[in-house]
This record gives sequence, structure tokens and C-alpha cells, in this order.
Amino acid sequence: MEERGAMVSNKQVVLRDYVSGFPTVEDMEVRRGEMKLEIPRGSKAVVVKNLYLSCDAYMRLLMNRTTTDLLTPYTPGSPISGFGVAKIVDSGSPKFKVGDLVWGTTGWEEYSLITNPEGLSKIEHTDVPLSYYIGILGIPGMTSYVGFYKVCSAKKGDTVFISAASGAIGQIVGQFAKLTGCYVVGCAGSKEKVDLLKSKFGFDDAFNYKEERELAAALKRYFPEGIDIYFDNVGGEMLDAVLVNMRAHGRITLCGMVSQYSSDSPVGVTNLMHAIYKRVRIEGFAIADHMNEYSKFLEFMLPHIREGKIVYIEDIAEGFENGPSALVRIFNGRNVGKQLVVLARE
Repeated sequence: MEERGAMVSNKQVVLRDYVSGFPTVEDMEVRRGEMKLEIPRGSKAVVVKNLYLSCDAYMRLLMNRTTTDLLTPYTPGSPISGFGVAKIVDSGSPKFKVGDLVWGTTGWEEYSLITNPEGLSKIEHTDVPLSYYIGILGIPGMTSYVGFYKVCSAKKGDTVFISAASGAIGQIVGQFAKLTGCYVVGCAGSKEKVDLLKSKFGFDDAFNYKEERELAAALKRYFPEGIDIYFDNVGGEMLDAVLVNMRAHGRITLCGMVSQYSSDSPVGVTNLMHAIYKRVRIEGFAIADHMNEYSKFLEFMLPHIREGKIVYIEDIAEGFENGPSALVRIFNGRNVGKQLVVLARE
């Protein structure tokens, strides 16, 4: 265990400057600094040793200069941040003691001083992999749970389509759909991912969107009677094609739009009249509004994992030096499953 008060070397991933277009490894650099493993006197902060770091699509939005209601951009020249699993090294917070395992927002560095630890959650269940707390038991899992059961209002017999279906969220939503008794089809960007959807996650069917010249026609093949629920992770042309294929009183859940995050001229949606004709409900949501349901979510999800009713695929990059390339992988579709970086396992 790291000794409280020790001065240690601290590698960090730093954003060089705001990004235009697709992010590259060159947009970031790994720097080595020093840090004292001690909170400021009288502070309620914590010092953590980071174990696992999560690579998430929303992080691309933080590389822009623009501030939104939900997102504050990174500061060039400073470490980037994201979700992680960590161990408490020093604590002034009554919520956490030295040695506790936690998950939440942390820096992309070996050690972090977190001045406001209210956003951290203590990990109580360690019979599942710790990395799951930035995946199936973290924000991706919660997003899937709220998005599918609450926003989609899913019910048995619904026809369900999921884009980016083998990713951190899509793979969970598809399994929820099968547990509910739905017919579910997903799309992904490679044969390997399509095979995974059908063989590992139990999707009824799947296709490689890169091989389809006409997305609307492809969806018509898989959903001849139309789509009840579309769980949208990509936006753009796929969302436009889905609108043509929705059934009356269908529901579209806007979870993410990864196809648009790196674009300076986003693709417009031209088929919105179909939402009127078919009385389609289109709803976006932010998981930050639903975190009060986390304990209820854990009660639901943990037994499903322990009993093997839901499986989860991770794409794990080893070591700090591979952090930037791991993050970039999710924007060019090279990851298979939830992309994360392991810095230390304890």
C-alpha cells in the first residue's frame, strides 16, 4: 500500500490543445510529474491511486472549446479526466477511509487529488471484476438500464434496433431486450462484432452497417413490420434511416451521437415527418438526472451477472503509455466491447 505523505512520480495524460475532427494520439501526451500523497490540512478531499480508466465517447466533446449545460471542456496543458476505479490513499472525507475502493470521476493520472469527492461511490461488492464499475456496473450499465426500461418503456414483444450494438452500452441494452422478450437486431462496424452480437450477446440478428449501401433498405429487411424501439448511440444517417422504418407509437431513445462528435458540419435529419405520421416519441436523456436510482440498479444487475444471465466484453489496454491510443480506438471503431485502460490491479 502506498504510504500516506510520500512523494511519488505521477504520470499524466495531458491534452495538448482543443481538437478539430477525429482525435489522434498526437492530440495528447504523457507527462511525468510528482505528487505528495497527502490531502491539504483540514480538507475534505481524498487522494486516490487510479487502477482502471474508462474510455468513453463523451470525452471527445470535452476536447472542444464549447461549454454546454452538461459538459465543461478540458483545459489544454492539463490532465484530462474521466470515469475510473481507484483506491483511497489519504482521506479527509467522512465517507471514505484509507484503503476503500471507489469509482467515479478522476484524473487520467496515476494518482489524483479529488477536492470534491461527493461524486465518488464506494465499491461494496468485490466478487465481480473491479473494472465492471466503469462498465456494466457503472455509467454504461446505468445508462442502459434507465434508457431501456424507463425511457424506452420496453415491453415483451417489442421489436428493438440498437446502433453501435457491441459497444459499452449497446451490448447491455441488447441483453436487456432479450430478457424482456423482445426481438432485437443490432448493427456494428465489422464481421467480428456482428458475430459477437449473435453468438455472445444473443441478438436475434445483426449486420455490418459499412456493407450496406442503403441503410433504410437494410432496416426494412430486418424489420419488415417496422421498429418499436430504437436505442440510438450514433445519430446522423442511421437515425434518419430509422425514422422511415418506425412503427406507429414507436419510441426513439437518444443516448449518444458518436458519428457526429468529431464533425464540424453535423449530418442533418431529413425524415422527421415520419415521427408525426407515426406518432413516434423521441427522447434524449442524461444519466446524471437518474443517479439516485443507482442502488436499485445494483440490486437488479448484480444477480444477473453472478448467474451468467448477462455477460460483458471488455477491451483492455495495459499500462499508462497506451492510454491515448486506447481512447482514440473508440472513435475509429477498433475496440471490441468496453474500452478501458488498466494502470494497476491493486
